Amino acid sequence: MESVQAIKQRFEIIGNDPKLNRALEKAIQVAPTDISVLVTGESGVGKESIPKIIHSLSHRKHAKYIAVNCGAIPEGTIDSELFGHEKGSFTGATSTRSGYFEVADGGTIFLDEVGELPLTTQVRLLRVLENGEFLKVGSSQVQKTDVRIVAATNMNMIEAIKKEKFREDLYYRLSTVEINIPPLRERKEDIHLLFRKFASDFGQKYKMPTIRLDEDAVQLLFKYRWPGNIRQLRNIAEQVSVLESDRNISAITLNSYLPNTGSSQLPAVVRQNKNESDFSNEREILYKVLFDMKGDLTDLKKLTLELLKNKDTQKVQEENEGLIQKIYGGDQDGFQEEDNEETMEVLQLPEPQLEQKTFETPQEDKYHFAEEIEEEETLSLQEKEVELIKKSLERNRGKRKAAAAELGISERTLYRKIKQYDL
Repeated sequence: MESVQAIKQRFEIIGNDPKLNRALEKAIQVAPTDISVLVTGESGVGKESIPKIIHSLSHRKHAKYIAVNCGAIPEGTIDSELFGHEKGSFTGATSTRSGYFEVADGGTIFLDEVGELPLTTQVRLLRVLENGEFLKVGSSQVQKTDVRIVAATNMNMIEAIKKEKFREDLYYRLSTVEINIPPLRERKEDIHLLFRKFASDFGQKYKMPTIRLDEDAVQLLFKYRWPGNIRQLRNIAEQVSVLESDRNISAITLNSYLPNTGSSQLPAVVRQNKNESDFSNEREILYKVLFDMKGDLTDLKKLTLELLKNKDTQKVQEENEGLIQKIYGGDQDGFQEEDNEETMEVLQLPEPQLEQKTFETPQEDKYHFAEEIEEEETLSLQEKEVELIKKSLERNRGKRKAAAAELGISERTLYRKIKQYDL
């Protein structure tokens, strides 16, 4: 069994991070077996090196090694690419074609971005993993294959399973052994080593002196989060090597090549897209708020009616203390001094008209007579309202929309009045 250092030299892997070393150790240990392996890690961390190591150290090293980018193949043709097709099985299938699983029989297939596979293809892949059988597109003849599968993804597979984008049974079949590659920001001591290696390679490639970073530029390398990981670091090294005439690079110069350096580099919690249950909960809350508002409006109407019928505001406040507390909260003094006076000023019945219609009677009878007049006026208004609605409906030949417009009320209010007065 080869050592980790020997593997690093053989596959040009740079770094001494403990997490990276552990990932390489697991790859070396699992290579002689036929166990399926799932390589996880962010985009650009170098996941493609692990399946190469596994294949080269396995008994399949003399057979074929095929790398397939599942995210780059259209959904309509991926089954044909992986499993092959028969002549005439679909439009454009002018001849029989062998798929990757047939071609790589006895070897290793690396399925990169396996999380992008369509659900129908996942079912086919699960069958290959379980018993080594597959069907060509358009064929009914079962074929056998002996292939070692190593898959890789930068997707959170548990979340994909919850969202039903990836089959749970396939995940557990693929991840018999899971190898995680750490992101570059967790390998700070390796960042400068990698940059120097890339700078040396590009200096030789473009026949230019190798660029060098000053101390401040090195510190800037450590502070940056490198969202694109090793791939981004390599691109930055290439840009600086080609574009800068001064081969001693300062922090200011390097900073001009780093995107988004002005924004905060602190980690942040990002809310995922809302699902249907989130919108459902929001609707329920909105309905509840509207229902409560309707109830408060009804209570306010009730309180206003009490004020109209009884000029003794103190008595009204005492009898409706709970209602006032609900509507106005703890600000009952403000209700007495401001809101009640304003309400009485606007809504109070005109007293002079009532006094002109009363006679010289004892005080008790006077108020009793005023109440009777008020009740008669209310009934009279109701009768007039009914009469106006009837006339408007007759003039508009029963067309409620036109009648509502003529009366200056909403169509909904007119419907309610018609139902209320049984018209």
